[in-house]
Amino acid sequence: MTEPTSPLRIADYRKFWLARFTSVIATTGMVVIIGYQLYDVARDEYGMSIAQASLQLGLLGLAQFLPLMLLTPVAGVVADRFDRRTVAGLAMCLDLLIALGLGTATALQFRSLPLLFGFAALHGTVRVFVNPAMSAIAPNIVPSSLIPRAVALNSIAWQAGSVAGPAAFGFLFASHPAIPYWTAAALMVIAAFSVFAIRSLRPPPMDARRPHPVRQIVDGFHFIWNERFLLGCVTLDLFAVLLGGATALMPVFARDILQVGPEGLGQMRAAPAVGAALVALVLSFRPLERNVGVKMLLAVAAYGAMTLAFGVSRSFPLSLGFLALLGAADMVSVFIRSSLIQLNTPDDMRGRVSAISGLAVSASNELGEMQSGLAAALLGATGAVVFGGVGAIIITGLWAYLFPEIRHARTFAPQYRQRESDT
Repeated sequence: MTEPTSPLRIADYRKFWLARFTSVIATTGMVVIIGYQLYDVARDEYGMSIAQASLQLGLLGLAQFLPLMLLTPVAGVVADRFDRRTVAGLAMCLDLLIALGLGTATALQFRSLPLLFGFAALHGTVRVFVNPAMSAIAPNIVPSSLIPRAVALNSIAWQAGSVAGPAAFGFLFASHPAIPYWTAAALMVIAAFSVFAIRSLRPPPMDARRPHPVRQIVDGFHFIWNERFLLGCVTLDLFAVLLGGATALMPVFARDILQVGPEGLGQMRAAPAVGAALVALVLSFRPLERNVGVKMLLAVAAYGAMTLAFGVSRSFPLSLGFLALLGAADMVSVFIRSSLIQLNTPDDMRGRVSAISGLAVSASNELGEMQSGLAAALLGATGAVVFGGVGAIIITGLWAYLFPEIRHARTFAPQYRQRESDT
């Protein structure tokens, strides 16, 4: 049988892509609306100042991160021991129920900070189980030679969903606050059906199912710790985005600095995804092949520079432009890191490694939101974003020195093969 030339020629991959796209629209849209609702409630109904309400956004990031920190190792083992389609599909069904609950509470005008914090924590819990399972499915349904292209197409699904979700949900929220959540529920139905429609995947090797689950968790962390190359890739994103994340403070910029309201917030949240989606589209046709390590480091430094520029901008169009460039730089980094991790990890470890990588990404996002909220309470929103952008640039320089393996990564080939070819 002739090997397909594109992942999109594989029926199961098309179902996977649709599930990823629709679920990302739902989840990113929900995150934007929960954040805006929480900030709005804190300001209007609790009478908080901008600094106090900004701190609530930081605590919101913490509420979403705690379940990720506690359950991510478990989710990785689950993805390696059970049918990954079932794990992802059932988690999407639970997220559907969360969207219905938020929609009902919003329609009935049950607006309170504890309620929003509780639903945000539940949403974060469900996402723990979706991401490792979905990340581990793709390598099982496409040939290894097509994995870099699949990573680019996966990123298009993610970034296109990240454009459509925040932008559409911002306008939907302006028309009626409950409509975004009803829309998210409908999208989750499509995502769950698409995942369940993928053919049965081959079961994990027996030796991957024999060890005790706790031992499997330890093995996953041990594998990454001993692979300095993977450790450097994962932690670079963790610390750079932890410092450089500006998304948590976008409600502050939308409501009180740029004064563009929820519609503007949707556009601001979508702008990074626009830049990232355009880059991902280019990479799906012309994937990077040479000097990938250096290019990843440069992309992370550019991410920090664009974060700094966004922080000092007071022009809404200019701010959108900086955010789009930020997303483009981040996409280059994500594409290279994801391809390297997938191709340098054995299949029986992919669920756990994807979970740990996902924990690093989530930690950088959710803990980054907490860091941004705390920094904004001390430095103001502008000071917090500028501080984060400078910090991301410094981290990139440190990691280039501490992990020379990243600088020396020339191609996506597994690093032990590159080392053998050098000897």
